[in-house]
Amino acid sequence: MAPIPPGIHLLVSFNREQWYRALTFMLTFLLYTSFHLSRKPISIVKSELHKNCSAASELAAANGAVASSGGQEASFPSLHTEMECSWKPFDKSNYKQLLGAMDYSFLCAYAIGMYLSGIIGERLPIRLYLTVGMLSSGLFTCLFGLGYIYNIHSLGFYIFVQVANGLVQTTGWPSVVTCIGNWFGKGRRGLIMGLWNSHTSVGNILGSLIAGYWVSSNWGLSFIVPGLIIAAMGVICFLFLIEHPNDLKGIYTQNLSPGNSVSAKSWNGANGHPKVYLQYKDNKKQNYDTELLLPRDAVCVPAQPVVVVKSESEPSAISFMGALRIPGVVEFSLCLLFAKLVSYTFLFWLPLYITKAAHLDAKKAGDLSTLFDVGGIVGGILAGVISDKLGKRASTCAVMLLLAAPTLYGFSMISQLGLGPTVGMLLVCGGLVNGPYALITTAVSADLGTHKSLKGNARALSTVTAIIDGTGSVGAALGPLLAGVLSAGGWNQVFYMLMTADFLALLLLLRLVTKELSSSKSHPVSAIELKEH
Repeated sequence: MAPIPPGIHLLVSFNREQWYRALTFMLTFLLYTSFHLSRKPISIVKSELHKNCSAASELAAANGAVASSGGQEASFPSLHTEMECSWKPFDKSNYKQLLGAMDYSFLCAYAIGMYLSGIIGERLPIRLYLTVGMLSSGLFTCLFGLGYIYNIHSLGFYIFVQVANGLVQTTGWPSVVTCIGNWFGKGRRGLIMGLWNSHTSVGNILGSLIAGYWVSSNWGLSFIVPGLIIAAMGVICFLFLIEHPNDLKGIYTQNLSPGNSVSAKSWNGANGHPKVYLQYKDNKKQNYDTELLLPRDAVCVPAQPVVVVKSESEPSAISFMGALRIPGVVEFSLCLLFAKLVSYTFLFWLPLYITKAAHLDAKKAGDLSTLFDVGGIVGGILAGVISDKLGKRASTCAVMLLLAAPTLYGFSMISQLGLGPTVGMLLVCGGLVNGPYALITTAVSADLGTHKSLKGNARALSTVTAIIDGTGSVGAALGPLLAGVLSAGGWNQVFYMLMTADFLALLLLLRLVTKELSSSKSHPVSAIELKEH
């Protein structure tokens, strides 16, 4: 008999629950990757909506002069005016404010909707809720691109699409965090969620590359293609997403039959209620968990506690104020407000800044901006690993925020010196800026959503996640708006604003940092405080 290949040995070493867990990890990763993939095009297309028309005019004028001096009639088209070069209504001198208003409309709607999304998500089936949100987001993302196809120049149209898209995209984050929190334990939550949260950066990178491919030739496709991708992922979500391990029990129950290894009998129990027993036959091999609970001889085991307890003790969803009273929710929420302000300013304005500072075209600037997200992947994983090792989430965030502020100042100086230094600083800034942001929105949110004060009620996870990310989204809305206003007076003012935001985020964590440092606990996460659910 031939030996079994090592790869097959590896595959069969995982049990059924581990395979479902891996499926949930990968599926939720891809689902939220598509969310960020569909948000990124606007930052890439900005430099195309308002081009450097003066340079185009000078080039055309020079070509016309050469043709005239050669005794030939200029065959070039007439000089592009600023109105012809840029896309109306972003062809005016206040284009930065208009672009900032578009960002603000999306992010403001996202922030407001997020507070409601978590509460709604805990009262509806997450799979259906997320599917509807992704299909709707695909529709509105495509609508923005159709503005190019159908030559739409109404600012109101683009603002409406951004507001609608911001609202429906709030279905994503509370849903996927709840699913991943339901399936994974607490011991290595920082590492697992640090790896999982790289979907944010992966989505930004893919969105930049996809949008950059068409930005110069047909920027409408820069939105339509990501819109189709997130809609397709919505269909996959409907077909495969499993919200909670308990949802699989119905499948297992349906597969049981009297002729197999389990048969059901009924006797009269206490207080006249029927008591159900499961009889396991000794000639059938049970799985490992069953063998630990059952003797090898045939025996009737009462199954009533499993059936009755679940139906009688189903926890109710937590209220908004109840979630705010969980220790640490307010501090981390306000900290995320400023941390996300910095991150989203980079998300929406970095390609345009690179275009102006490094004098690159829209495609090259978009490709270069992906390095910030590459650094963000590394920073998110490192933050998770370190916080798991030390058991100090707030302290880990505080150290990264402390290092981020001077790094931002260094980036503003070095980005003027050339491409090489810019690449290195983009990686470092991405890690330090996105590290705290990733840790708070994933591991910290999941920790607080299963806090000991909840007494095992896991249904608070979606609401807590929505409160934290919703407050952070207020900063995400303010950052790009302030950047649009301040950049009119020079990019240095934008970087001063970002550094100030980092310091404020650090100050808001000082109480929690002091509490962590004064604690005698040195293990990662207490099993008593965070029960498995």
